[in-house]
Amino acid sequence: MNKRDYYEVLGVSKTATDAEIKSAFRKLAKQYHPDINKEAGAEEKFKEVQEAYAVLSDPNRRKQYDQFGHAAFDNQGGASGFSGFDFSGFDVDLDDILGSMFGSGFGFSNRGGSKRTRQTRGEDVLYHMDLTFEEAVFGTEKDIKIDTSISCPDCDGKGGHDEMTCEVCHGSGTITSEQRTILGAFVSKTTCSNCGGTGKTFKRRCSTCSGRGKYKKNRTITVKIPSGVDNEMRLRVAGKGEAGENGGPAGDLYIEFRVKEHEYFKREGDDIYLTVPITITDAILGSKKDIRTLDSVVTLNVKAGTNTGDKQRIKGRGIKNSSTGNVGDMYLIFEVVLPDKLSREQKLLFEKLSETNLENSTYNKFTKFVNKS
Repeated sequence: MNKRDYYEVLGVSKTATDAEIKSAFRKLAKQYHPDINKEAGAEEKFKEVQEAYAVLSDPNRRKQYDQFGHAAFDNQGGASGFSGFDFSGFDVDLDDILGSMFGSGFGFSNRGGSKRTRQTRGEDVLYHMDLTFEEAVFGTEKDIKIDTSISCPDCDGKGGHDEMTCEVCHGSGTITSEQRTILGAFVSKTTCSNCGGTGKTFKRRCSTCSGRGKYKKNRTITVKIPSGVDNEMRLRVAGKGEAGENGGPAGDLYIEFRVKEHEYFKREGDDIYLTVPITITDAILGSKKDIRTLDSVVTLNVKAGTNTGDKQRIKGRGIKNSSTGNVGDMYLIFEVVLPDKLSREQKLLFEKLSETNLENSTYNKFTKFVNKS
C-alpha cells in the first residue's frame, strides 16, 4: 500500500521548523493515541503519525526523505511494524513526549514493561590529575580517591532479598485506571507505587543499600599512567564510574591530565626542545659540550660559526609514546650569550679581532650593502 507523504501526515509544510514538526506530532499523537482513542483506525493513524515524526524529526533522515522520498528507507530493516524503517531508540524519545502530555502512565515502555526495569548503564566520571613533566614523559602509577556509587554486593544491585511478584500490579509494574468524563472514558496507566514500576518486590529489603541497589563509597583506585601523555589527554578506566541501574554495567572513569611545565625542556608533541647557552668563544671556534637529554648526559660537538637560533637535532631522544609507539626527537636551540662585563685584556682582544680580515663574513657583506652609493 502506498504511503502518504510524511509532511501531509503531520499537516506541515516542507519548510516546517523542528519546533513546528514536534508541535504537530504532539497534537496528532494526543488525538490518535490508542489508550485514549478507541475508534476504528485510530491505532493505524497513530502509527502513521509516529513513523512520519521519526523521519522528519531527524535531520539526516529528513534530508534523505526530501531527496528520495519513501524509497530512501526501502532497503533498511524495519521495526515496530513499519517496513523500511528502524525505530530502535525512538520509543524512549516518544515516551518522554507522551509522558509530558498525558503523565508518566502513557508511553510505549509501559506496554512492554516499565522503563524502570530496564538495565541502564551508569554515568561516566571525569577526574582531573596533575602530573609533573617527568611523570607524563616516563609514565607512572598513582593512587586516586573518588567518591562514586557502586552496585551493592550484598543484594547484587537488586535492593532486596527473596524476590517475588508484586501483589498490587501482579508483575506489570503499572496500575490501570479508568476515568469517565463528558468527553468519554479515559484509560491511564501509572507506575505502581508498591514496586516502583519494577513488577517485583522483596520479602526483605537490603539493609546495606536501604533498598536502592547501590550506595556511595569513597574508593582508592590505582591507575597506571602510560608514558607520553600530555595536557588535556584523557585516559579511560573501564567500569570505574557510577554504578548502573537494575543490574546495568557501571560507567567509565576518565582521567584528564594537567602537566606541569619543565624549567628547561619544552614539548611539542613527542619532540622536546632545549635552549643551550654557549659563549662567544664556543660560537666562533666550536667546542664540545655536555648536554642533558631526558634520560642521560651526552657530549655534543658545537660547530664553529654557530649563531643564536641555530638548531641541531638528536634523533630518537624525544618522548616515547606508548599509545602510538612513536619516539620523538630532541632539538637543541643555541643561544650565544654575551658577557656582562669585560676586563681590559678582553677588550683589547676584541678590538684586535675587529681589525682582522672579515671579507667573507655576512657582517662585511651587509656593511657594503648599507654604504652602497
